[in-house]
Amino acid sequence: MGMKKKKRITIGVFFNYLILTIITFCCLYPFLNVIAYSFSGYNAVLSGKVTFYPIDFTLDAYKEILKRSQIWLAMRTTVVVTIMGTALSLLLTVCAAYALSRDYLPGRKLFTGFILFTMYFGGGMIPTFLVVKQVGLYDSIGALFIPQAVNVFNFIVMRTFFRELPRELEEAARIDGASDIQTLIKIILPLSLPIIATIGLFYAVGYWNGYFDALLYIQNPDKYTLQLRLRSLLFGDELNNSANLEGVGTQVMTQSLKMATVAVSTIPILIVYPWLQKYFVKGVMVGSVKG
Repeated sequence: MGMKKKKRITIGVFFNYLILTIITFCCLYPFLNVIAYSFSGYNAVLSGKVTFYPIDFTLDAYKEILKRSQIWLAMRTTVVVTIMGTALSLLLTVCAAYALSRDYLPGRKLFTGFILFTMYFGGGMIPTFLVVKQVGLYDSIGALFIPQAVNVFNFIVMRTFFRELPRELEEAARIDGASDIQTLIKIILPLSLPIIATIGLFYAVGYWNGYFDALLYIQNPDKYTLQLRLRSLLFGDELNNSANLEGVGTQVMTQSLKMATVAVSTIPILIVYPWLQKYFVKGVMVGSVKG
């Protein structure tokens, strides 16, 4: 009886790994295909032989893309927006979530209700555009992160995390004479690194990948974000004209240029994940309070 049960468990584990492997491959294949196209030669791309590994390896597509000053300007703007936006969003989210997670705050439910209301009802695109223009943010980098500085879902997740922290920690800090701000900085934040890193990554990815706000609020091409520049390269005449440059038409296909541009805009944000992965595991509170 034990052998049969062990055999069933082994077969179940095998099928679990098989299904996970298939799902992983389906998720990775589009990205691998983009990388393969960007590094493949003209003849291989033209014949449709490229799958998930490069054929006739070449860097011509990247040389053509990276020599464009517009790409570097867009990269700089995107980095600035991502850093400033993530910092502002984390600051506001942490402060609001911590304050509204305390039961002794007067009007806590009312303020929480106002915030949750914005999750389901909004003014719309045109009223938001008019507000951004009236306050002087139009055609400025601030328009890309100030109007959407706080995500309500992230606020709810962080508030829930703060509410689950042992109240004994806060009570002990108050006995020692710590204020609310000191308690937040010295007690709560060090214990909340997993949730802060996770929410910060959500914000950073959102700012990095966002292009619609730049499409609405940015008029000066020198202030384009990387994603908006990518959109203009993929669907505008800028990329098609680049294929007619001297020596490029015989070496790099327009498809390779498109894929190289996608890779350039994707790889930087992927580099951030390994640095934050260790914070994704919760459990730092286990054993911190006894009794």
